[in-house]
Amino acid sequence: MKRAGAPDAVGTRRADPLIGAGPSSPSSQPAGAAQSGSRQGVLFRLLIAAALGVAHTQAFAPHDWWWLQILSLAGLVALVADAGRPRAAAATAYAFGMGWFLSGIWWLYISMHVYGEMPAWMASLAVVLFGAYLSLWPALAAGVWHWLTRRGRGGIQAALAFGAAWALAEWLRGVVFTGFPWLGSGYPHTDGPLSGFAPLVGVYGITFLAATTSALLVTAVRAALRRAEPGARRAAGWSVGLVAATLGGGLALVPVAYTTPIGMPVSVRLLQGNVAQDIKFEPVGIQRSLELYRDMITAAPADLVVTPETAFPVILQDLPVDIARDVRTYMEKTGTTVVFGAAGADSPVDFTNSVFAIGPELDALYRYNKHHLVPFGEFIPFGFHWFVNMMKMPLGDFRRGTLDQPAVPVRGIHVAPNICYEDLFGEEIAATLRQQATPANLLANVTNLAWFGDTIALDQHLQISRMRALEMRRPMLRATNTGMTAVVRPDGTVQAKLPTFEVGTLTADVQGMRGLTPYIRWGNVPALAGSVLVLLLALRGRRRVLD
Repeated sequence: MKRAGAPDAVGTRRADPLIGAGPSSPSSQPAGAAQSGSRQGVLFRLLIAAALGVAHTQAFAPHDWWWLQILSLAGLVALVADAGRPRAAAATAYAFGMGWFLSGIWWLYISMHVYGEMPAWMASLAVVLFGAYLSLWPALAAGVWHWLTRRGRGGIQAALAFGAAWALAEWLRGVVFTGFPWLGSGYPHTDGPLSGFAPLVGVYGITFLAATTSALLVTAVRAALRRAEPGARRAAGWSVGLVAATLGGGLALVPVAYTTPIGMPVSVRLLQGNVAQDIKFEPVGIQRSLELYRDMITAAPADLVVTPETAFPVILQDLPVDIARDVRTYMEKTGTTVVFGAAGADSPVDFTNSVFAIGPELDALYRYNKHHLVPFGEFIPFGFHWFVNMMKMPLGDFRRGTLDQPAVPVRGIHVAPNICYEDLFGEEIAATLRQQATPANLLANVTNLAWFGDTIALDQHLQISRMRALEMRRPMLRATNTGMTAVVRPDGTVQAKLPTFEVGTLTADVQGMRGLTPYIRWGNVPALAGSVLVLLLALRGRRRVLD
């Protein structure tokens, strides 16, 4: 009887990238039958990987099942570890990515077809092609990891290497071609024990820890199944211990504040107009928005009033005089600072997506210009005008703002606005806080998610804002057109929110915070540098084995 892990009489022994050793499967079948079985096995592996990708999406909002993110990624690790070649490993992770992204960003179809009036087949194809592009990044991570570790010693080193490869691939997805880090692997942990690491290493650091935890779980299980082999029990023990230490360490860090209150809480009114997207930029919708938000702004006094993105859907210079006069009169009588969204124009061809503000502490009109523009929505990549022209949307090329824009002063504190999906880029918000003469004490995201209808995009975006609050340890105010309008505390919990797709005003007292978290000071540098170091050590180990 052959001992488990011993070389096979026909096959050759192959290193297991997770626990170091394991038998290969010899083939005693006829060549044709073996190839047929191999094709069936490959197809089965890809289907399982795609299903795991769909499960991975369920870990995000609205479910917030952080543990499912770790388990589904562990399933991918097990499949990738058993792939025969790096190319097969990459294909497996590619299938995982397709399941993940198509089940997670299908709502883009709504904006292109329902509101953009793009033909259904073209909108569907565009979503599939976009998912196919995004899936390249997990495929890259899996392929590189398999190549680095398949002949290595495996175990904990391989688990760390998987976490590093996954985190770097996720970061690249967030920066290449201006980046699209939506559904980043760290976001499900906004509600989990790993959230304690957010002020230290940000969402990409959490991504590294979560992916490493997934790989360690696979290491522990496989080592336990081969407990009779030398060192297997030790590998299982160390793996379980590291998982427990990681989760326990995160829980211990959750109560650490990093920032302290400044001044008295400010009274805030966040407005949600629920203007239908299909009429928002039509004459009837423009008039409705102007009058609605004028009336909502002036309805009651507060320290701060915030409207959604482009609440006034006109260029500021075209704002009707009576609307502008009413808002200014309200500000002067009540002492309220009003932050409102509109388009800016510095010339007939120079436009910006902007936030403006007037208030008793402002000597002139405040203006924040959106820095991180949306491809196809706010700037058109070279060669894609034909694609944008297929949609009936008010799209074009906007001028980009800078990262060093000041905050809005409100009753002794400062509020830093950001627009729409800018809050996906925590490193940019951190850079803004570092560069401000007086770092902002509150963050305010103004957005219009009506483009995506009543879909999971609204829940996902609120989860993203909650991660930003955790990283900066500052409250996040969210004023949206259709939802989710909310106040997020510095610990990432939701203080209050409005029902979606209703006209409403969210009133709350919000405490400003001062101080810089480690993430504000260093951004993504620690997470990225640590990941690169781990991969360099894995490369060194691979070369030693080959030598």
